[in-house]
Amino acid sequence: MKLTKQVLLASTAIMLAAPAVAQDATITIESWRTDDLTVWQDKIIPAFEAANPGIKVVFSPTAPTEYNAALNAKLEGGSAGDIITCRPFDASLELYNKGHLASLNDLPGMDGFSPVAKAAWSTDDQATTFCVPMGAVIHGFFYNKEAFDKVGVTVPATVDEFFAVLDKFKADGTYIPLAMGTNDQWEAATMGYNNIGPNYWKGEEGRLALIAGTQKLTDEGWVAPYRQLARWKDYLGDGFEAQTYSDSQNLFTLGRAAIYPTGSWEIAGFEANATFPMGVFPPPVQNAGDTCYISDHTDIGIGMNAKSANPDAARTFLSWVASAEFGTIFANALPGFFPLSNAAVTLEDPIAQEFVSWRDKCESSIRSTYAILSRGTPNLENETWNASVQVIKGAETPEAAGARLQAGLESWYKPAGM
Repeated sequence: MKLTKQVLLASTAIMLAAPAVAQDATITIESWRTDDLTVWQDKIIPAFEAANPGIKVVFSPTAPTEYNAALNAKLEGGSAGDIITCRPFDASLELYNKGHLASLNDLPGMDGFSPVAKAAWSTDDQATTFCVPMGAVIHGFFYNKEAFDKVGVTVPATVDEFFAVLDKFKADGTYIPLAMGTNDQWEAATMGYNNIGPNYWKGEEGRLALIAGTQKLTDEGWVAPYRQLARWKDYLGDGFEAQTYSDSQNLFTLGRAAIYPTGSWEIAGFEANATFPMGVFPPPVQNAGDTCYISDHTDIGIGMNAKSANPDAARTFLSWVASAEFGTIFANALPGFFPLSNAAVTLEDPIAQEFVSWRDKCESSIRSTYAILSRGTPNLENETWNASVQVIKGAETPEAAGARLQAGLESWYKPAGM
């Protein structure tokens, strides 16, 4: 009997010392990318689950315009998913500062990203990274190759050539020269001002100078893009003031517009819906031979809810997102979202190849208002939306827009050391 007790005690000790047997876990991903639902369900998640049979993944997106508010409510209420898709810079930094996102400094695979790639999801001192960099988007112009051939124009390289092309389309009358509306506001800034702007403020040079306080929004490099936007009004077609983002997309894919200012994120949708051959070109420079600058924006990351009930499974998933396998699947399933890891990825889509080739020709920058400068009130990002719309409509001069934005920024932002 005594021996039996010793055996039982020893067996109990072994059981207590042994690691727990892994249980099946289901992790949920919060995201604003509703357009990507089928890609995640059909390609990304099956690849992960095949390699990790004990973990199930659910992709649960919210409409883009509702995502921030809905996510914050879920996080505050304790009902958010395990994985959080991260917007770049300040929005996600705020989530981290509130304790909603976990540090990922020790996550396997994070050493495969450059400091620049991680900057959009790191603290200001770069000491902590809280989201895995997942994808960047590049701004530019789509064009209808069939329309260009019919009207007899070629891809413009300079601003003068750009407006000469628009004039030819306007004179021809078959196509709306430029498809963009102002109803939803953000397009005017994202696809207008921050598309063409880097060529004027010289990309990172100007953006960082604005943060440092050595440049102002009243300087020529920041006002000049508004002057170009003001000229767009004559080419946007009737009723552009009421035209929504989806309206503009439809005008282009239905073949009614010649040029569409936007970015690489449109590739998959346009290729699915357009019945004509398309091309893309980068924002035209002011003078032939000028250095070109592109908005190569760190757009999407992915992190872990600090209060996830499945942290081990969530970290396993995030480590896989940092891998070359994920980067290859992601880049080719969602052409136009370019991986940010150092791993080599072969792009299959020709338009995606064209976009990414601009990195070899032009200097890359990010959207001017996303880091640091939109933390206060008035919010510079939202104010830039409004200013871009007012300038296009002719309701505000470029100079007045710059002065208004600078005054708003100065009312709360004091550059470090000044």
